[in-house]
Amino acid sequence: MSEREVALITGASMGIGKELAKIFAADGRDLVLVARSEGKLRSLGQELESAHGITAHVVPADLTDPGAPAAIFASLENKGLHVDYLVNNAGFGTTGAFADVGLEPQMDMIQVNIDALVVLTHLALRGMLARKKGRVLNIASTAGFQPGPDMAIYYATKAFVLMFSEGIAEEVRDAGVTVTAHCPGATLTNFGNTAGNAKSILFKVGAAPADKVARHAYRSMMKGKVVAIEGLMNWLSAFSVRFSPRVLVRKITRWLNQTS
Repeated sequence: MSEREVALITGASMGIGKELAKIFAADGRDLVLVARSEGKLRSLGQELESAHGITAHVVPADLTDPGAPAAIFASLENKGLHVDYLVNNAGFGTTGAFADVGLEPQMDMIQVNIDALVVLTHLALRGMLARKKGRVLNIASTAGFQPGPDMAIYYATKAFVLMFSEGIAEEVRDAGVTVTAHCPGATLTNFGNTAGNAKSILFKVGAAPADKVARHAYRSMMKGKVVAIEGLMNWLSAFSVRFSPRVLVRKITRWLNQTS
């Protein structure tokens, strides 16, 4: 059995998750690649195994299924693997007024962005605490710092990820384990097309390349930062809401989410 550390990455088939997989592999860590697209995962895994001499385990899973997190960890147990690094990257959004968007995709969003993240973190964290070693990286968003009209559920899920991560980071801070909430702004991935806001003012103002965001997230996790915001403008935007009237914050956020 390999003595290399193991990183489990959800949403690993594209975007930030794929770029993080490349970084972990380049640093000599074995991978557990999780996403719905088995073909993309296998292609990525083979590429990284060939380039870096690591082992990439492919675990196809749909995190809208409440049983998926437990099934993922059952698969790892069968392989004799434990998780040294957990990256909760999988997530998606929808654009439109809450009452106008179908309920099913919004409930699926809560399942993926919150429920699956919580279960995966719980399953990984207990082993990390027993070994007194491990790191959790939760991909939150600058959306978590304010309400998001026309993307209300997405913004709320990211607020949960941020608060949840900060809370458990404090719980484990003396246990050899770190928890990082990484908060990117608009990023050049398939997220915008899926969410329907790729042509919003927010994205037109400027979106960061996925590899740049992934490098920042990785460095922040390795430094043990609890909250990390990628980009100076994103940092200023996130913290300015603390001092701005809430009604103004809501109106500005809704304006930024407009697509026409």
